[in-house]
Amino acid sequence: MIVFIDTSAFLAVLDRDDSNHHRAKKAWAELLIPDNTLICNNYVLVESFALIQHRLGMDAVRVFQDDILPLINIEWVSESMHKSGVSALLAVSRKKVSLVDCISFETMRNLGIKTAFVFDPHFLEQGFKCIP
Repeated sequence: MIVFIDTSAFLAVLDRDDSNHHRAKKAWAELLIPDNTLICNNYVLVESFALIQHRLGMDAVRVFQDDILPLINIEWVSESMHKSGVSALLAVSRKKVSLVDCISFETMRNLGIKTAFVFDPHFLEQGFKCIP
């Protein structure tokens, strides 16, 4: 199975105080099997690094970099995908949907990914299957 991973999932896995931490740890353990391919894009990485550093500190950033990212395939956002994401953001015109979200939706659609490890309800609204 190919699974897209969102910032919300990375944070929930790393932050013991996150309300989704226990569900995230269980889902993460279940996803770490050789048959699964875990993917995120570089926009999710930038967002994740910033939030992890701000909320959890540099030790958590090191854990993210050294222990989690080696397990993830990174899809680099092209200029055309960026433009599509901006267009989608402007079209949706909602304060709570971010550019990173729109780029993630575009990434998933372009790669044919139907499942996301995420705690953001916008993925479900977009028609993706969400784990947990």
